[in-house]
Amino acid sequence: MKKLFITTLFALLANIIIAQDTFKTETLKVIEISGAAGPMQMAKEQIMQNIPEANKVEFAKEFDKTLPSLYEKLAVIYMETYTQDEITEMLNFYNSPLGKKISSSTGELYKKSTVAGQEWGTELQGMMIKYMK
Repeated sequence: MKKLFITTLFALLANIIIAQDTFKTETLKVIEISGAAGPMQMAKEQIMQNIPEANKVEFAKEFDKTLPSLYEKLAVIYMETYTQDEITEMLNFYNSPLGKKISSSTGELYKKSTVAGQEWGTELQGMMIKYMK
């Protein structure tokens, strides 16, 4: 009886571990195909403008090495926010024609949104100064 209990316990734990691995793998895939990683590439491009030309290749390599740990952290956040079923639904969506269109345009939308936000911020400065007097 004790052996049966231990065997059942190990089988249950193995299933839980496999399910968690699948959940994490799917979550990382959602982060990749959804365009959620896009802002990191935008940040890299902006930072690279301040890096001397002679150091850009090495900086890019070192920067890229930091991304997997960031994606792991993002995966934890997603897994705390969404269920495994929701992540699976997201994967299905991002593999659909509309999902592919959205993920492929995320970078361009982010760039344009950043410019719009900067313009808006500039307009706000004038208004803020008016009311701070």
